Amino acid sequence: MNKVIYEDDFDLSEINSLEELQNMAGNCARCGLRGGCSGVVFGEGNPEARLMLIGEGPGADEDRLGRPFVGKAGQLLDKILAAVGLERFKHVFIANVVKCRPPGNRAPRPNEAESCLPWLYRQIELISPRIIVLLGGTALQNLVEPDARITIMRGKWLVSKSGIKIMPTYHPAALLRDTSKKRPVWEDFQKVRDEYLKL
Repeated sequence: MNKVIYEDDFDLSEINSLEELQNMAGNCARCGLRGGCSGVVFGEGNPEARLMLIGEGPGADEDRLGRPFVGKAGQLLDKILAAVGLERFKHVFIANVVKCRPPGNRAPRPNEAESCLPWLYRQIELISPRIIVLLGGTALQNLVEPDARITIMRGKWLVSKSGIKIMPTYHPAALLRDTSKKRPVWEDFQKVRDEYLKL
């Protein structure tokens, strides 16, 4: 029987493969989200990708299929990637701030994100991307600054302490609600592509 992961025994530093990390994540019970979803949506893509995309959390389609960004927003994201010459499974690894679907597709609460972020941090360490694209305000606020605003920060390069270049941009779901955001995101991904080609 698999061991359930709770707060008091949570140390991922000894995990040295994405496969092992994914297996462990499937048994996580650090917040209440796991009880209300079908399963953990760990992430997918090239485990050696130099580019990582980080969104908010799984939606209904993602929860049902166990894969990130497979609904309408994900289909739009695939088109954006293709338009700049990048392929989802070749050039990219995609993950989310939380790995379980919040009820009604709401944004994850701060305590839920805090409980789940160690999984994401270890993913980042194991993948070692050179560029991270933060898709939307939730990713920006949880990985950069709690008070950051995507409307102000999008399109501006940031650099992590470990030297990873970070580009915040709008979440693809925001583009479906407001088509005026499509052009800024297109411009942001062109910058990402140009930086990627320098690697």
